[in-house]
Amino acid sequence: MSDQKWNTELVSAPRMTGDAAIAAVRGEIDLHNSPDMRSAIFDLLSKTVVKRLILNLSQVPYMDSSAIAVLVEALQKLRPTGGRVMLVDLQPRVKGLLQIARLDSIFILADSEQQALTM
Repeated sequence: MSDQKWNTELVSAPRMTGDAAIAAVRGEIDLHNSPDMRSAIFDLLSKTVVKRLILNLSQVPYMDSSAIAVLVEALQKLRPTGGRVMLVDLQPRVKGLLQIARLDSIFILADSEQQALTM
């Protein structure tokens, strides 16, 4: 999993823990860089069996609808095999956006990576 698509300033290289891939996302995610995030996530999902995609968003102060669309698309890819997308350590602005859009009902929100691993 040392593919260069993961070695970007936006998304850290994932580490596997059992059936979970854990990666950190950094910076504001918008229409300009969400395709990079999508490319990295879908590259991973095409190369390995992942039941839980855990994305640490502690360093994401803002995301727009294009970023949310990438997350929804990843969830749609994982759902047929029982997979889940788990978002951890969200900043208040991002968490509020997900809650207002009621997306906290389709994604699993957790306070930490450790908490997500126990879910």
